[in-house]
Amino acid sequence: MAKRVRTRTVVALALGAAAVWAARDLPAQMGAKARGARRARMEASPQFSGGKFRNTVPATEVAAASMPRLFVAAMTDRDARRPHLPVPVVTPPSAPADGLHVTWYGHSSALVEIEGHRVLLDPVWSDRCSPSRLTGPRRLHEPPVPLRELPPLDAIVISHDHYDHLDMVSIQTLVDLQAAPFLVPLGVGAHLERWGVPESRIVELDWDESHKVGTLELTATAARHFSGRGFNRDETLWASWVLKGPTRRAFYSGDTGYFPGFAEIGEEHGPFDVTLVQVGAYGDAWPDIHMVPEDGVSVHVDVRGGLMIPVHWATFNLALHDWSEPADRTWREAKARGVRLSIPRPGERVDVDNPPPVDGWWQQIA
Repeated sequence: MAKRVRTRTVVALALGAAAVWAARDLPAQMGAKARGARRARMEASPQFSGGKFRNTVPATEVAAASMPRLFVAAMTDRDARRPHLPVPVVTPPSAPADGLHVTWYGHSSALVEIEGHRVLLDPVWSDRCSPSRLTGPRRLHEPPVPLRELPPLDAIVISHDHYDHLDMVSIQTLVDLQAAPFLVPLGVGAHLERWGVPESRIVELDWDESHKVGTLELTATAARHFSGRGFNRDETLWASWVLKGPTRRAFYSGDTGYFPGFAEIGEEHGPFDVTLVQVGAYGDAWPDIHMVPEDGVSVHVDVRGGLMIPVHWATFNLALHDWSEPADRTWREAKARGVRLSIPRPGERVDVDNPPPVDGWWQQIA
């Protein structure tokens, strides 16, 4: 009898704790809607129409009729969508930010060191890319380095507000650990402000707007995607990013479908010494918002890139393709088109001027 009472008490306490967490954290995870001057800037944007942001080339949405088929597919062949051996994670070295180096931490999180400046892209250090700590896509490898061990940053750049690119806990941790400004597309600043980021550290940009940090110029550029952390879509902007130093340049695609705007970015801002391009989490049901690897290579060519580093793969299972497929297809297409390519292990620091040869490391664990 006493044992049964204790069990019920433990269960009740656990349910109570879960309810408190859900009531407090879940609404916070959703972020906030832009108001006042922030809202006015959004409504003045050429990308904003009818209460939402729009792509220059419309993107089709996942049809409701296809959802049952996608659910069934997600429940089958699950073993192929994760590596069979641990992902090799490298501890990045401590080094000056001279020259041009890229450290890929997994998925789309990366550190770009460019001519004395350090820029952190889309930091996601949480165990899940989800509003819940209990469910949602879980990491397939640990972060190569704790957030507290990152070097001093000059800027933190966010491409859009999806959970696998904008992580509330990582943002709140970085606010305390770093002094760098957060550069975000229009509307995303409302999320950050709710999470405790001081207004003075939030820089919101529309496409083709720039902000300087020292001698580094960061420009938000077009992408073909969507946004949203809850049930409402496209109330904040999404972007690709140009990082332009005195002599070196880097490009980050963010999440995107392929469209002609990348050639325009290349004409205006290129050539680039290095590109970080989305190549994973694609599917036939959403062809316009995530590129297949071959399109990723085309983006690299369009923007006139030098070295290509594929991102948005390996860390979270977000689609139906095999885990290793994005890297395999990117490597094959890059060889066919004569594109210089680096596919680093998570945490590996790549010297853009002297990158390591592609060695197929992922094939050994797939």
